[in-house]
Amino acid sequence: MEFIRKYLTQVQQIIDQIDPAEVQKMVDVLRRVREQNGRLFLIGSGGGAGHASHATCDFRKLGGFDAICPLDNVSELTARVNDEGWDTSISKNLQTSRLNAKDCLFIFSVGGGSEEKNISTNLVNAIKAAKQVRAQVVGIVGKDGGYTAKCADACIVVPPLDPELITPHTEGLQAVFWHLLISHPDLKLNPTKWESTK
Repeated sequence: MEFIRKYLTQVQQIIDQIDPAEVQKMVDVLRRVREQNGRLFLIGSGGGAGHASHATCDFRKLGGFDAICPLDNVSELTARVNDEGWDTSISKNLQTSRLNAKDCLFIFSVGGGSEEKNISTNLVNAIKAAKQVRAQVVGIVGKDGGYTAKCADACIVVPPLDPELITPHTEGLQAVFWHLLISHPDLKLNPTKWESTK
């Protein structure tokens, strides 16, 4: 019981530290992307890849975004990893999709990527590819946000309240925040099933 109470208390404390203005900034970026008929590319590694796939469904179905998760094409992903390497597995996909200035890259990552530490370099290279074509970059990350927070146009950083629980808190709250985003009246176009069922 002690751990459960501690975990839930920490979640509340973390949420209390999030700046609503940064969340609104992300809403504004995403709204503009949709208004200019840009595409939304959602990426991550590990748990972030799972989030990217789920969030792609939500942004397409509920928000009417032309949302794409490059990681859902496992054949292309594994072919690129096998033939060209992990580091460029996403950036090459984005180049083939002709990522452009109307588009947006949405990152889910605990550390946000780091060139110096050679961590999540596939995400770092994807961000570089986005910046080269002046696409928008947004993210929901943890720890200090890493490369994503440094380069993003809008980024929610989940503060590392407990050094032993950085990953579960970050990945758990990523789902909370992307559901907040797609539920926002500026982004949500279509009803969710249970809320629309009488």
